[in-house]
Amino acid sequence: MSVDFEAEGLLEGCRDEDERAARRHLLEQLLRDAVPLEELKLAVAEDRLALLPAERALAGDGRYTLAEVAERAGIDERFLVAERQAFGMSVPAPGEKTLTDDDLGAAERIKQFRDAGLPDEGMLEAARVMGQSMANVAAASRRLVGQALLQPGDTELEVGRRYADSVAELGPLMGTLLEHQWRLHMREGLRRDAVGRAERESGRLAGGTTVSVAFADMVDFTRLGERLPAADLGRVAGRLAVLAAGVAEPPVRLVKTIGDAAMLVSDAAEPLIVAVLDLVAAADEEGEDFPELRAGVAVGEALNSGGDWYGSPVNLASRVTAVARPGSVLATTDARDAAADGFRWSRAPARHFKGIDGRVPLYRARRLGEDGDASERDD
Repeated sequence: MSVDFEAEGLLEGCRDEDERAARRHLLEQLLRDAVPLEELKLAVAEDRLALLPAERALAGDGRYTLAEVAERAGIDERFLVAERQAFGMSVPAPGEKTLTDDDLGAAERIKQFRDAGLPDEGMLEAARVMGQSMANVAAASRRLVGQALLQPGDTELEVGRRYADSVAELGPLMGTLLEHQWRLHMREGLRRDAVGRAERESGRLAGGTTVSVAFADMVDFTRLGERLPAADLGRVAGRLAVLAAGVAEPPVRLVKTIGDAAMLVSDAAEPLIVAVLDLVAAADEEGEDFPELRAGVAVGEALNSGGDWYGSPVNLASRVTAVARPGSVLATTDARDAAADGFRWSRAPARHFKGIDGRVPLYRARRLGEDGDASERDD
């Protein structure tokens, strides 16, 4: 297929003849790979032509409609649509042959899970969690690859080849690594989970469980956003995620980071309080350019759903965090009682919180041997 790249506007934006020659070469290569002209025009207009070879390598060749995949896999099309949406994937239009052999293989595995007795609603919930998690993994991987592969003065042709080669080489390695991490997390989770007599007799795991919950957030993060560029603010938030992950050793687990805050949970209060004390100290060690942290801890019955936690201790821990002084860790009475012997405690002013009757007693946690009078009241 012969295309007049100049007449089609595909060379617009090239600054010199070297860039034009590199783009021609890349366009010719993509045409030989049967990329439609309209797709090339769209990629040029969106300034992502250099990434198109990697996109194509990841996409594979579209061979099936959604209905064909459902029929071949032996799964009803409506549930397959629900699964794709739960994973955060788009649903092809009827009759559109965009699905690949990989999509067919995934549908066959979904069928196997259903045949094994896994409930549909549970599978959709798991798909939502995996979809959200994989979006984060993919975003981190793209940043990592971009930092490693981009070189000053690269042409689109050089970037395109380098990214496509990296996808071919690193893709299988990433799959192996993700499987390894899944096995490790499953093993650790099974070690912590208990299936007692009630669960065995009813055939269901209990809906709620007693859990310790902590939030740690950055002080004056909103004000910081008014004077820092978005990229710098993003680096600060990213650094919080790194610090939080660093203190989250089993049984403590980092549930999520939400911009200026991190949420951690644990089966036991003491290791969780140790973790948030370490997190507050780690933030302080970052220096003057990093905001101070404050944290709140509560204990109670909560529900784990979709990888997140819901219930009164989650809400209470968040509200306690909001009233904590910079650099401090505040705990409710239940949290203090669950971990009393491991820390020095000082009373903080009791507070009224929305949805809770009466004033909630609060206590500041310090490490044993840390300076400070155990009878001191926080302001």
